[in-house]
Amino acid sequence: MKDNYLVTCALTGNADTTKKNPNIPITPKQIAKSADDVAKAGATMVHIHVRNSETGLESTETTDFVEVVDRIRQKGTDVIINLTTAIGMHVGFDINDPSKLAPESDFWPWQRRMEHIEAAMPDVCSLDVPIMNYMDNLYCNLPEHVRSIAKRLQEIKVKPEIECFDLGDMWATQRFIDEGVFDAPPLIQLCMGVKYAAQATPKGLMAMYDMLPENCVWGALGVGPEEMQMVAQSVLLGGNVRVGLEDNLYISKGKLATNVQLVEGAIDIIQRLGGDITSVKEARKTLNLRDQ
Repeated sequence: MKDNYLVTCALTGNADTTKKNPNIPITPKQIAKSADDVAKAGATMVHIHVRNSETGLESTETTDFVEVVDRIRQKGTDVIINLTTAIGMHVGFDINDPSKLAPESDFWPWQRRMEHIEAAMPDVCSLDVPIMNYMDNLYCNLPEHVRSIAKRLQEIKVKPEIECFDLGDMWATQRFIDEGVFDAPPLIQLCMGVKYAAQATPKGLMAMYDMLPENCVWGALGVGPEEMQMVAQSVLLGGNVRVGLEDNLYISKGKLATNVQLVEGAIDIIQRLGGDITSVKEARKTLNLRDQ
């Protein structure tokens, strides 16, 4: 264990979940308010997708990302802003002719995945590593796309949070570090319990942990009912934590959660295990983020 832990809250996600839990923020105003609420509850960082204000479904519009970031900053919320780049990398194939992409494929040039980052200029953005089966489609982060995005992030001084879902992602991450496309210290998120990826179990987390690169800042998340279990296991190994309605809709069996409740639950676990929460100021220094 270590003394202080960075707590991230993933506020809303991109899945079709808004009808399952009415506490999921949808509009830019709601997402920004949720960011402020969890920051006051002790969260150090907020991870943000955006949604269509009318349908509640995922939005990929740059204007929505910019509005959320502007609202958070105008309110003066003391929190590290982390935007997703997990858009434009879903690939499906025509089952009768696999040489053709299915109509639901949503696969973009890497530059398009960066438009909202360059417009909003968050502190951090997620950067997924894997090519993997995901909900029976292909979640496709081409190595050259990852490399190109990472190099561009170096130029504009936005910190990538490297998202690793399985052991091969750890191997790939080390290769990218060796190439120099990730500035020190690399920030790594171990994503546990996603379907067809590393399982959210002690053995699963240990396998990923054993492949962490030297001198990185790392944390773990658990999907669904394993969310708080992964908080405890990550803390015991000295890793930071992530919770939020993107990853889990419930605070206990059958009881719908709020983002604040999930953050408070994570902080309670950290403190019961003898740790405390990293301040935003200290986290910025540790992660070597650009000056505001």
